[in-house]
Amino acid sequence: HFKGIVDFNFTANVEKEFDEIAQGLQEWTKMLHSFYTPFHIEVETTLETADRANGERLLGVDPISGKNVYAKVGRYGPLVQIGELSDEEGAEKPKYASLSKSQTVGTVSLEQALEQFKLPFTLEDFQGKEVSVGVGRFGPYVKWGEAYVSVPKNEDPLSIDQARAEEIIGEKITADAPIAHYEDLPVTKGTGRFGPFIKWNDLFINVPKAYNFDFLRQQDVEELILKKLDKEANRFIQQWPVEKIAIENGRWGPFIRFGKEMLKLRKNPASNDKYTPEELASISLESVKALIVEQVPNAFEPKKKKIAVKKDAGTSAVKKAPAKKGLQKRQLLRSS
Repeated sequence: HFKGIVDFNFTANVEKEFDEIAQGLQEWTKMLHSFYTPFHIEVETTLETADRANGERLLGVDPISGKNVYAKVGRYGPLVQIGELSDEEGAEKPKYASLSKSQTVGTVSLEQALEQFKLPFTLEDFQGKEVSVGVGRFGPYVKWGEAYVSVPKNEDPLSIDQARAEEIIGEKITADAPIAHYEDLPVTKGTGRFGPFIKWNDLFINVPKAYNFDFLRQQDVEELILKKLDKEANRFIQQWPVEKIAIENGRWGPFIRFGKEMLKLRKNPASNDKYTPEELASISLESVKALIVEQVPNAFEPKKKKIAVKKDAGTSAVKKAPAKKGLQKRQLLRSS
C-alpha cells in the first residue's frame, strides 16, 4: 500500500518542492493540498479494502445459527463476529458485537462472546418513554426515548436491570436540570472534552478555574454569559452560514474560516496591502471564495463518490512480509 509514498522519488520531489517554497516560487498551502487530498482518498480506500492483521480467533460455533464465531479487531476496536463475509448476492451478512473493555480478543470465550449479542435489549417504559440498553461507538448506554445516557465507566451493561436503568436516567435528569435562568432561558452545566462548561441558548461557555464550578452563583452565570456574548459579537466580521464561510477576528488578526479550516487573508490585490476593516466588512462572497481557491484549489468542486473496491479472493489469502527496504524509505521520509 501507499507505493507513491515509500518511493525514493517521492522524497526527492518533496525536497524539491520545499526548496521552491523557501524561494517563494510555490505556495506551501497548495503543495500540502495537492498531496493530502489524494492521500486522504487513498487512506480511506485502504481502510475499506486492505487485508490487515486483526488477530482473528475462531471461538467455536453459534448453537442457534450453526455459524462460526470469531473474535477479531475491527476498525473501531475489538469485536466478535457470527458468520463469514461473502461476495455472493443475497448472502446473509455477518453479525457483529463489540467486546467490553474488560475483554480481549486473545482471552474471550465462546460463551462470553455470545453474551455480547444480547445487546441491545429492551426494558420496561419509564415515564412514558421506551428504555433499552446497548453498546455504541462511544461505549455502553441506556437509551431513554431519543436520549442516550452513557453508562458509568467499568459498569457491565449486561448487568443493568430496570431499577438500575431508571437510576442512571434519574442521574442524567438531575445533571441536566437548570442551575439558573438568564433572560428567561435555562442555564445548564456539564463537563466535556475541554473541561467544565455551562450551556445557555445553544451556546457552550467554558468555565475558568477562577469560578467554583460546583457552586456557581446567578452573578457568576450572568458574568460568564455576558463575556461570551461580547466575545462572539466581536468574533465575526462577515458570515455566510450556508456556505460554511466566515471572516473572523483571530488572535493574530483576521482570517477566513472555511468549514473546519482556518485560511490566511492575503493582501488586497487592488491596493497590494492588507485588507482594512472596512474592506473586510464589505467584501463579497465571490471574492472570498476566490481567496479560498488560492489556498484550497478544489474547494468548491463537487466531491466524487467513493467506488467500493472488492478484494480479490484469489490474492487476498497471500500476504507478503514487508521488505526492509520499504522501512528504510519510510524512515528516510520522516527524516526529510
